[in-house]
Amino acid sequence: MEPISADLSTVLNRILDTAADNLRIAKILVQMGLDPNNITYDALFDRLLEIVLANITLANMFALVGAIFLVATLLMQRMVPLRVANMVGCAFFATSGALSGSVATFLLYLLLLPVNAVRLRQLLRLVKKARNAMQGDMSMEWLKPFMTERRYRHGDRLFRKGDAAAEMFLTVTGKFLVKEIGVEIPPGRLMGELGFLAPDNRRTGTVECIEDGQVLTITYERLLEIYFQSNQQFGYYILLLTSRRLLENNQRLQENNSRLEATLAQEKAARQTPAADGSA
Repeated sequence: MEPISADLSTVLNRILDTAADNLRIAKILVQMGLDPNNITYDALFDRLLEIVLANITLANMFALVGAIFLVATLLMQRMVPLRVANMVGCAFFATSGALSGSVATFLLYLLLLPVNAVRLRQLLRLVKKARNAMQGDMSMEWLKPFMTERRYRHGDRLFRKGDAAAEMFLTVTGKFLVKEIGVEIPPGRLMGELGFLAPDNRRTGTVECIEDGQVLTITYERLLEIYFQSNQQFGYYILLLTSRRLLENNQRLQENNSRLEATLAQEKAARQTPAADGSA
């Protein structure tokens, strides 16, 4: 075992000595074509200028422009312009690879183009749907590709009032009942979106399945990703949906109160009528 340890130690020492030798300032200057014993600002500037001029080629110019666009993507906060800048940068780098004969560079950035194009198309569709929401189009078809399928049977409870909320539901088939207010939710309606905006992310009602059906679910974390990717217009979309739900619930409560008051008035009138007849 000792010879092996000695051999490893010798190899490591040689590696460190070689690395130290290669990283010496004098050797680096020699590799740059400079005289270590005669370093001046003019000599250094002239050498750097020679290197730059020697590398001014069409391929390198395309690579430089591509690098500028790719660096710009790191400074962007919005996903749509970020994808556009990334596509432009990939196009310049692919062209640079083709001009310089670098097959690996050409193929890498060429393959990145359709990937960014697909993502950009998805984002633009998302933004378009969010803008349509501002004009009254409350369709949820655009959100389905981001959701996962789940099935429920009669009697299954989706969630209870006060439970921690982590996802939103879109009914596809079947019927569901909000027990606290006795409202049936038909296909094509959202459930659980109020928990997304609640400060403590708690359920505001209990929902049970009263007819076997299918729903689509999406987590609140995914909703936040879509929100930031769609340039905050999706947030307005969700605000419209939740506002509509709150207004509908308020209207139902008012209607229930009106029916209850009417029923009580009828019962009161019915009790007073026999009394009046007896006194007569």
